[in-house]
Amino acid sequence: MKTLQKFCAATALAVTALPTMAADVTVEIQNITQGLYFTPIAAVAHTPDTSLFEVGEMASAEIQEMAEGGSLAGITTVATAIGADMLAEPTAGPLAPTEKVAGTFMTTDGNSVLSVVAMILPSNDGFIGLDNWEIPTEVGTYTIYLNAYDAGTEANDELIGSGEPGMPGMPAPPFLTLGTGGSGVASTEANATVHIHPGNIGDDSLTDGTSDVTNSIHRWLNPVAKVTVTVN
Repeated sequence: MKTLQKFCAATALAVTALPTMAADVTVEIQNITQGLYFTPIAAVAHTPDTSLFEVGEMASAEIQEMAEGGSLAGITTVATAIGADMLAEPTAGPLAPTEKVAGTFMTTDGNSVLSVVAMILPSNDGFIGLDNWEIPTEVGTYTIYLNAYDAGTEANDELIGSGEPGMPGMPAPPFLTLGTGGSGVASTEANATVHIHPGNIGDDSLTDGTSDVTNSIHRWLNPVAKVTVTVN
């Protein structure tokens, strides 16, 4: 099993409400898809009045950077600014189907909700997402299943590209079985807010067709990830 490291532990911002007691929390994320990969994952404990993303709202530049290219640099900056506790391993390799990654942190007083994000490969701007899940105060083990979200920042053309934010096309790391020469599934994004991802369409050609995605491997239905939270 891979291990999430405590990448950011900034001092919590002052709050006027009564603080929530710190908790010793272990977070495990498992890829439960048949053919998708997740880029390095960020698990962030933060205050309830902040969010990494919100469904139905425009994605931030930091979410766009993560969802289109897999970078956690912007997410780390945001976590530091809001006084969050963050588990991540930004240099880790991809999380393959059935694989798990886990880490433990002592959350700071007030950081009582958990958010999780990571890019889905292959996709244009798809990501796994957990938004402001309240960390239980009672000792125990809790399970959450995560949907795949679309950041709404890029058309789902399903064509190989640079993966740079704001540029069309998907990253194409060597561990993916992708085609070339596709004409493109979509040229525009109708929904420019964060929304449930419609999934890859794909095709069965490695040399032409509409998509560079392999339909027998990279299509999916929700949920796509399993999160197990243990409060000690």
